[in-house]
Amino acid sequence: MSLSSDQHLRGVLIAFLAFFAYAVSDASVKAIAGAIPPYESAFFGALLGLAAVPLVLGRGEGLRDMFHTTNRPLWMLRFVASAAGSVGAVVAFTHLSMAEAFVLIFLMPSLATILSVVFLKEDVGVRRWSAVLVGFVGVLIVLRPGFRELTIGHLGALVCALTAASSIVILRAIGPKEKNASLFGAGVLGTIVLCGLASIPTFQMPTQIEWALLASYGLLAAVASVLLIHATADAPASLVGTTQYSQMIWAVLFGYLFFGDDVDAPMAAGILLIVGSGMLTLMREKKRGVLSPPQLP
Repeated sequence: MSLSSDQHLRGVLIAFLAFFAYAVSDASVKAIAGAIPPYESAFFGALLGLAAVPLVLGRGEGLRDMFHTTNRPLWMLRFVASAAGSVGAVVAFTHLSMAEAFVLIFLMPSLATILSVVFLKEDVGVRRWSAVLVGFVGVLIVLRPGFRELTIGHLGALVCALTAASSIVILRAIGPKEKNASLFGAGVLGTIVLCGLASIPTFQMPTQIEWALLASYGLLAAVASVLLIHATADAPASLVGTTQYSQMIWAVLFGYLFFGDDVDAPMAAGILLIVGSGMLTLMREKKRGVLSPPQLP
């Protein structure tokens, strides 16, 4: 095996470990079960996520670079989108099974394709449009509108997918000129500031168990973020991006073992369609560098 192949394999394995950490982080916030408001969970998760700052900063970058940007309007848009996405994810995992929350969040690649066409004027071929269509068919199968009640959890998952897709398009628009610290700062600071302010009217002190779950939620997300940086240094974005779908395996397993979740036949069919659609889209996006949905922080 060549040195390049060894590096790619190492990057893929690190990426799998990163998404396992993300899955445990998501399971931790689900275990809180809405005992504290979602804004507060997102706030503490992002605050704890600051532990990753020293490992995220690029060479020659400092803490001040988290506030600097080459494009303030887009930086602020990511600032707001990250906060909305974090709250959406917490709401989704609180009210839905882990598998159902993930299957809707995994619409991100399809939504990123649509937003890229609208705002970046990208050319999209038949294969990518076909993948988008398959993804939305999968969503209809999972949601079964008219046959089951849709909840705030479904809305939260869709908000999370849309804001994650928006972040991908923002990163494309800003380009390689933006520093790592700035990209990281827009996401984590947006969640801390906006969710922190939203938490004030309803703030309640977490219990010891809730503190432990919040620590698992925030710190594991920070660890996963750092692992993804290392993974993308060793392997192409297209390979790293596809490993995100391993989260679905963990979602089904954790849901069954810890939360009593079941996956019925329609949901399983929807999962296969949406995951297949997302993987096809990510593989077609190889040259554009589309990665997994931006997560906390």
